[in-house]
Amino acid sequence: MRVADVGEFGLIERVTSRLTYGPATLLGPGDDAAVIAAPDARVAASTDVLVEGRHFRRDWGSARDIGHRAAAANLADIAAMGGTPTALLVALCMPAELEPSWAEELADGLAAEAATVGASVVGGDMSSSPTLTIAVTALGDLGGRPPVTRSGARPGDVLALAGRTGYAAAGLTVLSRGFRTPRLLVEAYRRPEVPYAAGPQAAGLGATSMIDVSDGLVADLGHVARASGVAIDVRRDAFEVPPQMRDAAQALGADPFAWMLGGGEDHALAATFPPGVDLPPPWRPIGQVATGSGVTVDGKPYTGSAGWDHFR
Repeated sequence: MRVADVGEFGLIERVTSRLTYGPATLLGPGDDAAVIAAPDARVAASTDVLVEGRHFRRDWGSARDIGHRAAAANLADIAAMGGTPTALLVALCMPAELEPSWAEELADGLAAEAATVGASVVGGDMSSSPTLTIAVTALGDLGGRPPVTRSGARPGDVLALAGRTGYAAAGLTVLSRGFRTPRLLVEAYRRPEVPYAAGPQAAGLGATSMIDVSDGLVADLGHVARASGVAIDVRRDAFEVPPQMRDAAQALGADPFAWMLGGGEDHALAATFPPGVDLPPPWRPIGQVATGSGVTVDGKPYTGSAGWDHFR
């Protein structure tokens, strides 16, 4: 069976019948727009697009895996503002030959990832397209706090990280070489483990800036450095290379720190905090903010790939 056989509204019915809704959803799919509670009177919003062949391959993960990845990319952005995600809107453009079950499983993955933070898939759109494309918009609540932006880092602040980096990039390299193990790395690429709760936690601790590490740690910290007008130095010894990553790097002729410093899609959160703040888990110090500009590693310019660029 193809989605062309089911039709747009038949597929919408099949997908929406699988969804459940959290307390922030006042009105779900079925009308011209959903209605979401906004207790804070402000709404944090973020959009991301995944294009087959550019951001994902169907032979490298299931539709459910891709749903988890698509949701995580957007939910992490809300957490990086210090917010709590409440809802996802999803636009799906797909070839008419696609099986309806693939779209259903994608919806399952989106909904399951959203449910980990109490959010819901509340609507979206579908269209025919020769290229499978998934566009997701996330909405979130700031809980009465100011948003934590990229522009507040100050000299003397401590740079800290919640979550892991390099795992997804290592998994991508493994898959691109035709392998399916180590499983730890491949699964990290397929379904990132995002420290969502660390975002609001950092806001409560007085974080001066924060960012979702989606494109690579050095690249994303570069955004913070530019927005804040500061220099940021990362300590390489703050990162522990797991045995699976070390072995994969040796087998593939790669540098594990290239994955950790320049690899994206783990969606760790990087934030800066005033000196003296007692950082609870999962936050750990990895560097320092100083006067100047740019990002260095161990006090020296980083010569490797800083991260992903969608147009290169």
